Amino acid sequence: MTARILDGAAVAEEIRTELRPAVAAFRARTGRPPGLGIVLVGDDPASHLYVGSKLKSAVETGLRADLEQLPATASLSDVLAVVEKLNQSDLHDGILVQSPLPDRMGADAERRVFDVVRPDKDVDGFHPINVGLLVQGRATLVACTPSGVVELLERSNVTIAGSRAVVIGRSDIVGKPMALLLLHRHATVTICHSRTPSLPRVSAEADIVVAAIGRPGFVTSDFVKPGAAVVDVGTTPVRDRTIVERLFPPDSKRRNAFERRG
Repeated sequence: MTARILDGAAVAEEIRTELRPAVAAFRARTGRPPGLGIVLVGDDPASHLYVGSKLKSAVETGLRADLEQLPATASLSDVLAVVEKLNQSDLHDGILVQSPLPDRMGADAERRVFDVVRPDKDVDGFHPINVGLLVQGRATLVACTPSGVVELLERSNVTIAGSRAVVIGRSDIVGKPMALLLLHRHATVTICHSRTPSLPRVSAEADIVVAAIGRPGFVTSDFVKPGAAVVDVGTTPVRDRTIVERLFPPDSKRRNAFERRG
């Protein structure tokens, strides 16, 4: 069976194209573009990569995006103060706090920050009110990564209703909301994690596999049955070219994609 690449870049551009008229209409109605405030703490390379991508997409879509960058030495109180400032701002319609926060802030730091973001500005859908609405199937603000996976599947004509789906990972940010979004679209969903016995066997029964475990190369061919749709939500910098060469044959579209990003 010939593999088919689910082209996330093409889907993203399609969505940006669809959004531009709505952004223009908002600007005509309010006299300003929709505004996004992004809070970034510290020097985590992956976080800087993600935020850079978000800022670029915002500009390409016509949004106003303001980065509130705090040093790694910032306190939790500093972060909460920035969030409160954005809560009160009339120029920012959405707030996004980039995770993870520095470990020294404590295990509950992210939850404490997410809890003070105004629910109607909670772009990531992490506030308890929005999480509860998601459980009930009534959410309008849903975690961005799981929402993106659903958009990718649906716009690639992957059938979700009636499918067996496996989500590998149980985080509040990706795994759990991902499972709920698939469940609400009538998939039969299994959540797998580090203590799931015979994980490859369980995964190999799925029509849709979403890997959200944060371990590059974890999902191998024995996890996937022929014809299954597989989405890896992780972003992993690859500095050793031989890793790509071992994973993909020379004429592989996936290898070419990795090399273009190399």
